[in-house]
Amino acid sequence: MTHDYEDLGLVAGLEIHQQLDTASKLFCGCPTERREPEESVRSFTRYLHPTKSELGELDEAALEESRVDREFEYLSFDTTCLVEEDDEPPGRLDAEALETTLEIAALMDCTVVDSAHVMRKIVVDGSNTSGFQRSTLVATDGEIETEDGSVGIADMLLEEESAARIEEHDGGVTYGLDRLGIPLVEIGTKPDISSPEQAREAAERIGMLLRSTGKVKRGLGTIRQDVNVSIEEGARVEMKGVQSLDDIDDLVEGEVGRQVALLEIAAELQTRDAAVAEPTAVTEVFAETDSGVIAGAETVFAVRLDGFDGLVGREIQPDRRLGTELSDHAKRHGAGGIFHTDELPAYGVTEAEVAALREAVGAGSEDAVALVADDEATARRAIDAVADRAEIAIDGVPEETRGANENGTSRYLRPLPGAARMYPETDVPPVEPDPSDVEVPELLTEKVERYQTAFGLGSGLARQVAYGRHMPTFEMAIERGADPTTAASTLESTLTELRRDDVPVENLTEEHLLSVLELVEAGELANEGIGPVLTELAEDPRLSATEGIEAAGLAGVDREKVRETVVEVIERNEAQVREEGMAAFSGLMGECMGALRGKADGEVVSELLREEIGKRSD
Repeated sequence: MTHDYEDLGLVAGLEIHQQLDTASKLFCGCPTERREPEESVRSFTRYLHPTKSELGELDEAALEESRVDREFEYLSFDTTCLVEEDDEPPGRLDAEALETTLEIAALMDCTVVDSAHVMRKIVVDGSNTSGFQRSTLVATDGEIETEDGSVGIADMLLEEESAARIEEHDGGVTYGLDRLGIPLVEIGTKPDISSPEQAREAAERIGMLLRSTGKVKRGLGTIRQDVNVSIEEGARVEMKGVQSLDDIDDLVEGEVGRQVALLEIAAELQTRDAAVAEPTAVTEVFAETDSGVIAGAETVFAVRLDGFDGLVGREIQPDRRLGTELSDHAKRHGAGGIFHTDELPAYGVTEAEVAALREAVGAGSEDAVALVADDEATARRAIDAVADRAEIAIDGVPEETRGANENGTSRYLRPLPGAARMYPETDVPPVEPDPSDVEVPELLTEKVERYQTAFGLGSGLARQVAYGRHMPTFEMAIERGADPTTAASTLESTLTELRRDDVPVENLTEEHLLSVLELVEAGELANEGIGPVLTELAEDPRLSATEGIEAAGLAGVDREKVRETVVEVIERNEAQVREEGMAAFSGLMGECMGALRGKADGEVVSELLREEIGKRSD
C-alpha cells in the first residue's frame, strides 16, 4: 500500500553504529580481531540486575529485561583480559579510536565537544559483563546532504561494542568476548527524514563518509543501522539491527503501515468501548484437551478482551497481526506464544473448548479471549504482559524498541530506553579532543573521479576499487609502481573469481598481493599468471610471491623461447596461416597463450605472433 508520507506526518531518524578498525579495543590493549567460538579457552557465568541512576530512577527497558531470570555464559579466548571480564578497571580511552572519530566528525561538519566524558549506560541483557556499556559524546550539530534536503547530525558518540551473541538456550544466553570492547562510533541524525527513500539515501551517504576514512571495519555485522520512525498520530518506534542498506526503505514503509493499521484498530476499539479484564486461570477448561501445547502445560491463564472480536486477528503487516504483537510480549516473558479466539478452533482446540473458555471468562460475541499455557509463574507473567499490551491497543501506537525482520517487518523487543540508564563512568578520566590536527580524508566519490582521470580506469572499475575493501591496497600498489588497470582488475575481479572457485583468498595478505603486482610490473610474471600464483599463495601463505610462481609452474621464459613456441603453433596451423594471413591471429593467439600457460606476457606473445605471421604472408 502506498502512503502519503507528508499527509501522515512521517518523521524518521537514523542511528548508525560502525566498528572502527583499530589495533586495540577501546579500554584495553586486546586485539580487535574476531574469533570462532570453538577457539575459546574457558567460560564463566554471570547474573545481571538493574541499578538506579544517580537520580534514583530505574530505566523501564532495563527493568523489563531483568524480569526474565537468565544466566549469562561468556566465552573467553587467549586474547581476553581482565577488563573484558570486568575483573579489572578499564584503561584510558584509545587514542587511535578517538582520532578516527574526530575525522568522521570533520567529514560531517560536526562541532567537537570541549571535554569528552565517558558515561555508563545500563544494559542487563547480558551483552556486557559489567552490566553497562561505556559511551562518550564526542561531537554534535553536523549535517549531511541528500537529494531531498539536508539531514542534521544530532550527536556522535564513541562507545564499546557489545559481546557477540553465540546462542540462546533454556535459561540463558551464551556470548563471546572477542567482540566486546571493539571501538564503535554511533552517529545519530536529527528527525529530518521525511520519506523511506530519503532514509536509505542518508544511510548510504553516512556509510560512504565512514568508509572514506579507510579506518572502519568491513563485513557482515561491522555496521548496523537503527531507524527511528513516527507518524503524527502514532508514536516514536526504534527499529534495531538493520543489517543491510537495502532494507531501510522497506522497514520505514512497513512501520508506517503498521502504525496506520494500529490507529485504525484503536479507532474501532474506542467505538466499541473496548476494555481489558483481569486475567484468570482456566486450566480446568482444558483438562481433557487434545491440544499438545496446552495439554503439556502446568497452567493455562486467559484474559477477556472486551470488544476485540475480529480485531486480534487483523493483519497489520504481512504475516503479522495484532495477535502477533500480543504474542511478542508473551514471548518476551518466557512463554512460547499465545492462542486467541480469532484463530480458534485450531491447533487441537475444539469448538466445545472455545465455547467453554468464553463461558469461563464471561466473554460475549463481540469479545475476544487470549490465553497462555505454561508453568504457573511464566504463564502469569506472560498473560499480564498480554493484557498490558491489549490496553495500549485501545489508545493507539506504543513507543517501543523493535527488532528488524528480514522480510521488512519488525517485532517487539522492549520499551524505549530513557535517560535513567545513564550515569558517569568514574574509572575513566575525561579527555579534551583536539580537532585542529585532524586531516579530512578524501571522499570515496572524489576517489572515483581521481581514479578515472589520473589512472584511466573506467567508471565501473573505479567505483568498485574506491568502495571496495581493497582500496588501501590499490593505493599502495600504485605507490609501488604497479599498473593501475592491472592492480584494479586483480583486486576486484581476479580475487572475486578465485573466491567463487573456493580458493581461500582470505589467507592472502596485503604483502602477497603487492609482491605479485610488483613481479608483473618487473616483467617476471605475465598478467595471465596472476590468478594461478595467487591460488598457490592462498593455499600456502608461507610462500613468497617468487616461490608462488615456481609452485604454479610459471617461471618465466625468455623472448627466444616464446618465439619458439609461437613458431611451433604457426607450423601446426600452416595451411590456415597461408589461407587467412593476419586474420588467423585471434585463434592462434589463444593457442599460443595456452601453450605458454601464463609464462609469458600477452603483449610479447602478440608482438612475436604478428611478426611471424607477417613473415609467412609476404
